[in-house]
Amino acid sequence: MLQLLTTIPALIGFVSACFASEAGVKEVLVPQPGRDLSVTVWYPAAAGGKPTIVGDNKVFKGAAASIDAPAVPGRHPLVLLSHGSGSRVQAMSWLATKLAKAGFVVAGPNHPGTTSGFSTPAETPKLWQRTGDLSAVIDALAKDPAWSSVIDADRIGVVGFSLGGATAMELSGARANLEAYARYCDSYKKWDCAWFASGVGYVNDEKITVDKVDLRSIDRARFEQSNLDRRIKTAVLADPGLAQAYDPDSLKDIAIPMHFINLGEGEGIPLAVISDGLAKLTSKGTYATVAGATHFSFLPECKDGGAELLKSFGEFDPICSDEASRPRGELHAELIGLVKDALVRDLMASDQ
Repeated sequence: MLQLLTTIPALIGFVSACFASEAGVKEVLVPQPGRDLSVTVWYPAAAGGKPTIVGDNKVFKGAAASIDAPAVPGRHPLVLLSHGSGSRVQAMSWLATKLAKAGFVVAGPNHPGTTSGFSTPAETPKLWQRTGDLSAVIDALAKDPAWSSVIDADRIGVVGFSLGGATAMELSGARANLEAYARYCDSYKKWDCAWFASGVGYVNDEKITVDKVDLRSIDRARFEQSNLDRRIKTAVLADPGLAQAYDPDSLKDIAIPMHFINLGEGEGIPLAVISDGLAKLTSKGTYATVAGATHFSFLPECKDGGAELLKSFGEFDPICSDEASRPRGELHAELIGLVKDALVRDLMASDQ
């Protein structure tokens, strides 16, 4: 049944009462065979710690947090974050800090092979690696005494953007069909399909020449396998990738709430990520759009001169000069409300 994401005043009041005075932040290394994960963890914190700005650089504005601040006592719901292709989890700090202040522990890895400075077309379709990253983060935090007393392992959600949205979908039980994805890219020459055909990648922050990706050459069994992690109780999916390739029956079988958000409206939403149909297929799906937004509106606010600096690096996507009709900070405020409302409803309602 399709529902609309709405604000529930009672839950909003509840969350406000639970706000931490700070968003604490720590960096955690999660060792994996051939794939060590650099994980950022934001958490509800009391005053203290060393002030820092997470995600700040020459292009993007960061968000304030406190390194090693004391955690607010109690066990808090855990929210996993999965960043988009070619980005970093620190770029979601504008959202993570607000969720931490609302009472959530928020943890996200930088996914090797699809992270800024280390991103190639060949690694991009390997969703099973990304879902493995997120499951490994749950395992690591649940086993670490420093975190096991802070998180509630029975209340875990996931939030993903773009390729991270596809990761969150698969972690929730969605399965993709390789031939459907290949057929989609046979005719669609933008976004992810353009990336596969680009012959360009990035390694060690350097632009390199790589082979074009033939999607039909991907390991079909791995691509179509179930990556369900039953510890996930809810998912928020902002402009999720692979939107044209999911097996409908797998979506119908998903039992948890699935909250889909598209950035923009109507024909302004790229075919690559349009999600209203996906929401209708899930038993507890909700769907919302953010008027005046574009796909890039989920990225951090840009600094003055950011667009020019990106062009000097050879980046021509309109990351800092997109066609959004509303300021990015205003759009972020709306997105924070949508994401937080969904997570509170699904992971905190039992606390009332």
